[in-house]
Amino acid sequence: MKINYQKEMEAVLATIPQGTRPALLLQCCCAPCSSAVLEVLCAHFDVSVYFYNPNIHPQAEYEKRLAQFDKLLPAAPFAKGVRMIPAQYDPTEFFEAVKGLEEEPEGGARCTECFRLRLRATAEKARELGFDFFTTTLTVSPHKDAARLNELGKAIGEEVGVRFLPSDFKKKEGYKRSIELSKAYDLYRQMDCGCIFSKREEIRDENTPVSGNVGTSA
Repeated sequence: MKINYQKEMEAVLATIPQGTRPALLLQCCCAPCSSAVLEVLCAHFDVSVYFYNPNIHPQAEYEKRLAQFDKLLPAAPFAKGVRMIPAQYDPTEFFEAVKGLEEEPEGGARCTECFRLRLRATAEKARELGFDFFTTTLTVSPHKDAARLNELGKAIGEEVGVRFLPSDFKKKEGYKRSIELSKAYDLYRQMDCGCIFSKREEIRDENTPVSGNVGTSA
C-alpha cells in the first residue's frame, strides 16, 4: 500500500507536546528547496541547517549554492534563529559511495547511494550534536523519489539512534511554494542536482539528434 508521507509527518507533529520545540537537523540540498521546507518546520522545531552535499561539482558550484543561505536565512521571517552548519567539502566521499555506478541512469541506483550517503551523514551529525530528529529537503523536489528517501531515512535513523521525520514536502504545493520564495528572496535556482554524472547525462541528452520529421508539415 502506498504511504502518504505528508500525513505521516502530520501525525508525528500532532504528538509534540504543546509549548515544546524539539531540535531538528535538516539536510539541505539548496536554499530554494530549503525555503518552503523551513517555512513548514520552523513552526514546530528548533531547526539547524546541515549543508552536506559532496555530490555537487565543482567546488565553485558548491560554494555558490551554499552562499544562497546567507541571503535566505537572515531575510526570511520564518527562518529566524535557524543555525547554519556547513560540512567540509569533500567530493571523494561521494565518488567512493557511487563507485561502480557511474553509468547508472539519473534516478537509479547511483542516486540511491547518494541519498544514503547524505542521510547517514546527517543522522550521525544529529546524534553527535544531540538533536531529537533529522530529515531532508530532498522530498520537496518532484524529481526525487519520496518513498525511497523515507525508507532510507527511517532505516538509517533506527540504526544510528536518531528519529527520522517522515515527509513529502512537495505535497500541499510545497514545490510551488519553494519557487515563489526563491523569487521573493532572489535565490539562485540550479537546474540539476549538481553531480558530475547528472551534468554529463544532461549534456549527452542535449547532443542527441532528434529523429523523425519534427517541424515539418504532412
